[in-house]
Amino acid sequence: MQHYSKLIQIIFTFCLITFLSWVITPTAEALTQIRLFDISYKDCPPELAQGAVTSSGSAAANCFIVTGKAENGTYKTVYDADIYGRIYDANNDSVMQNRTRLGSIAEVPPGTSDFELRISVPANQPLPLQLKQFKASGFSSQVRR
Repeated sequence: MQHYSKLIQIIFTFCLITFLSWVITPTAEALTQIRLFDISYKDCPPELAQGAVTSSGSAAANCFIVTGKAENGTYKTVYDADIYGRIYDANNDSVMQNRTRLGSIAEVPPGTSDFELRISVPANQPLPLQLKQFKASGFSSQVRR
């Protein structure tokens, strides 16, 4: 009889923990897809270009501002939207090896809005740049930091 009461206690405790985890756990925020279009780039203004350094440690880099439009098809502001894309030089060589996340947009309101992103490209990469497969995804509420 004592074994049954212990077993009942264990089952009750397990059920209580399971129930509380459903009640207390906040709902997961799904990623919201953001369409990026009209993507182009321009040289950085001199004050932004000064001191540009590439990941290889070389100081020989060109600074560019990537611009475009972000379309949020939901009725809520999207926060912390990561920007993904591929950038190639004039010879179709990747400018950012093994890296597709290029930056982020802090807030994307419902509808269409402008965005810009600063990138540094090694000076030995021939121009013009080719900007491909740009997209973004973010959250419907702010992510805690």
